[in-house]
Amino acid sequence: MNSPAPSESVATLAGGCFWCLEAVYLRLEGVLGVKSGYMGGHTPDPTYRDVCEGDTGHAEVVQVRFDPAVTSFADLLEVFFAIHDPTTPDRQGNDVGSQYRSAIFYHDAPQERVARETVVRLDRDRAFAAPIVTEIVPVAPFHPAEEYHDEYFTRNPNQPYCRFVVAPKVDKFLRRFPSRARGT
Repeated sequence: MNSPAPSESVATLAGGCFWCLEAVYLRLEGVLGVKSGYMGGHTPDPTYRDVCEGDTGHAEVVQVRFDPAVTSFADLLEVFFAIHDPTTPDRQGNDVGSQYRSAIFYHDAPQERVARETVVRLDRDRAFAAPIVTEIVPVAPFHPAEEYHDEYFTRNPNQPYCRFVVAPKVDKFLRRFPSRARGT
C-alpha cells in the first residue's frame, strides 16, 4: 500500500478471513481504501495458497486507509472487536490456523496505546465470555494479496463462503453501526 497522505492514516488488522474485514471496512464512513494481504510471517513473498497451508506464519490482514478526521483508530477497533471473535486463538468459526489469528499490527505508539487500552477496557467490562487473545504487535512487512481478492465480497456475493460467512458479518456491522455506514 502506498504511504498515506497527511490527512490519512493506516491501520493493519487481522481477524480471520480478510474478505470479511474488507467487506465491512469498505462500508465504514471515513475509510478511503482497504487492501487485503499477509503480515507477520517468515516466508518472503507469500501467496494465498502458501498462507492457507498455514506454514508461512503470516496472518490474513487488511490495511485500512482512513481519514482520522472522520473516523478514528479507536472507531476502527470498535468495529473490529464487534465483527470477529477475539477470544479464540488461531480460529474464526470454521477457519482454523495461525493465518486466521486475531491481531492488531500497530503503526506507531499512539495506535499501540489505543489498542492496549481497548483490550483492557473490553476485558474489564467482560465484553466477551472469555479473555481477549488478540495479538498487539508492531507492523511488519505487508505483502499485498493477489488482485482477485480485491473487493471479493462485492464481486462474489453469491459465492457460498460469502453468503454464509461474510454477509452475516456485514449485516451485523450495518445493524450495530447504522450511523457509521455509508452507501455501497
